[in-house]
Amino acid sequence: MMALTITLLLLALLAIGTPVGFALGIAGSVGLYWVGGFPILLGILETTPLSSASSYELITVPMFMLMAEFIIVSGIAERLFQCAAVWVGRVPGGLGISAAIAGAGFGAICGSSTASAATLSATSIPAMMRQRYDPEVAGGIVAITGTLAMLIPPSVALILYGLVANVSIGKLLIAGIVPGILVTLTIILTILALIAINPKVAPRGDSYTMREKFASLRVVGPVLMLFLLVTGVIYLGVATPTEAAGLGAFGAFVLAIRSGRLTWSNGYKAVVNAAHTTCMIVTIIMGAHVFGYFFTITQVTPTIVSAIGNADFSPGLVLALIIVVYLILGCFMDQVAILILTVPVTLPVVMALGYDPVWFGIIVIVAAEVGMVTPPLGLNVFVVSRYTGRPVGEVFRGVAPHVLTHLILLAILASFPEIILWFPSTMK
Repeated sequence: MMALTITLLLLALLAIGTPVGFALGIAGSVGLYWVGGFPILLGILETTPLSSASSYELITVPMFMLMAEFIIVSGIAERLFQCAAVWVGRVPGGLGISAAIAGAGFGAICGSSTASAATLSATSIPAMMRQRYDPEVAGGIVAITGTLAMLIPPSVALILYGLVANVSIGKLLIAGIVPGILVTLTIILTILALIAINPKVAPRGDSYTMREKFASLRVVGPVLMLFLLVTGVIYLGVATPTEAAGLGAFGAFVLAIRSGRLTWSNGYKAVVNAAHTTCMIVTIIMGAHVFGYFFTITQVTPTIVSAIGNADFSPGLVLALIIVVYLILGCFMDQVAILILTVPVTLPVVMALGYDPVWFGIIVIVAAEVGMVTPPLGLNVFVVSRYTGRPVGEVFRGVAPHVLTHLILLAILASFPEIILWFPSTMK
């Protein structure tokens, strides 16, 4: 009863707009005071901030956020889209497919979903509008493509899951590669299906000569080098994820200089933006630790694990219910908050059923991708709407077919864990 009351308090604080980190901290503090009085509460509040923020692996978050900011400054996403459009723009729906390919490439060097959606909104949607694409289809493609940055390394979401779940961040990042490719293919197949139903929604683009096509590939080299500098060194065992994040931030800084777009003004803004995002994430982690101590003292997680074991539910049914909960939470809560708040509760249940924690992390992130584009929160949809000036409802309608195909892919990944676990099993 106590745990339920404090959880309802947390939900009430979130409902009235309290920042997630503060909501977690306040609810957890009330619960701790209820359990053990002021001495226990004071002891935890004195030690939690330092213990939460002093993790060595946490350094990956500001480094990858800084990497994303420098990549945005460099304008490389625009050139990736132009390159993809030169190669596949002539086929029906070619610009939409180009946006998906560019989103995958951008996601491979930028770990921020909202940054990816914002950048693609500014580059690909105007081009699709000039080719007389249906606005719903164009907005839906960009909104769902932006979520690829959550899955393809370097992914800040996967790093946070690894920190909370105490799972190898290196294995998680590598495990995201194959599902990331499958999600990209799913987006492309959905575009082709929409064209098969109504060819007018995404007409053909311009054609280019082979010389122009090969000339456009100049952008691929720097992207590939940066991807190898981060993900490649992790896979080969040359560097830890934290070291790779530092290399990635430096590589992105070099690309920004090389592009000629880096100035003192936008360089300072990039650093400040990365610092703001990092502070937000660390605040959420601190609040989650306070709330987590309350759950630990009240034995909530062991009680849930024991109850499920005694109920004799099938593992598949329990997993399906957990995924449904994540899909529902994604409609109302921030994805970072969902990860930090729920993983300490759901992961022990999943592991008690015999599932792999790396595999579960990818499943959670794919479910979170769906939450990024479903109402009423649908953060990526609001980002696309803001940057394009299109109505929010229009973008939600455009992304609906992609949500359906994403759910099908999620079911496949949940049914065949080897799809996710094969690649990390080959790591050095």
